[in-house]
Amino acid sequence: SLQPCWREYLTTRIEQNMVVNCTCPISECRAQPTTAFICSILSSQEIIAKYEKALLRRYVECCSNLTWCTNPQGCDQILLKDGLGYGAACSKCSWISCFNCNFPEAHYPASCSHMSRMTCAKCNHGFCWRCLKPWRPNHKDYYNCSALVSKAAWQEKRFQDYNERCTFHHHARQFAISLRNSISSIRGVPKIRNLTFVHDACKVLEQARKVLAYSCVYSYYNQDTESMDIVEQQTESLELLTNAL
Repeated sequence: SLQPCWREYLTTRIEQNMVVNCTCPISECRAQPTTAFICSILSSQEIIAKYEKALLRRYVECCSNLTWCTNPQGCDQILLKDGLGYGAACSKCSWISCFNCNFPEAHYPASCSHMSRMTCAKCNHGFCWRCLKPWRPNHKDYYNCSALVSKAAWQEKRFQDYNERCTFHHHARQFAISLRNSISSIRGVPKIRNLTFVHDACKVLEQARKVLAYSCVYSYYNQDTESMDIVEQQTESLELLTNAL
């Protein structure tokens, strides 16, 4: 019987995530096994589940109006772009993704071009604004890149200042998230009075820190525009109120 051979062949293709485009194992035959045929051959429900996930992944990848939630903590929710463009909150984990670029979350007020990367003008070394890790491997550390020596010293200092502020707000945002999670864990304890208002305050604090972090990116790239005085005043006001909260 050929069924055991087919079962082993299909199982291997599924395990290697290569089942979607697989063809008949006979070299001169280009026929592709159908879903009904594959499910009739496979006996393991675990392997069938992996096959169905592979089909779902392929479907999402082929649909321009669908995408996966980009929550770095992990989320298997499929999002409908539906012309929203900038981003929308995931109904499962509440993570807000950006649909216009590869950055893992919505980054208002910074634009997608701001978030993409920074590039050394001399050697074309690209590095991430947020973590400074290189976009290409085997490159010198950013602060040791000799190509930056020709840059004005204040430019490097200015980047460091904005990057430190951005990093601080990201860390403060993580603190707000941890605090909110702690509040959530004790809200269910009997005889503890309602802590909903503290939980809500943590959510507001988290959002404010996120906006402040990406405001640093926005300000760095738009320092010479006429409207920056107003933006800086608003950012300073938001930061004072956020710190108070």
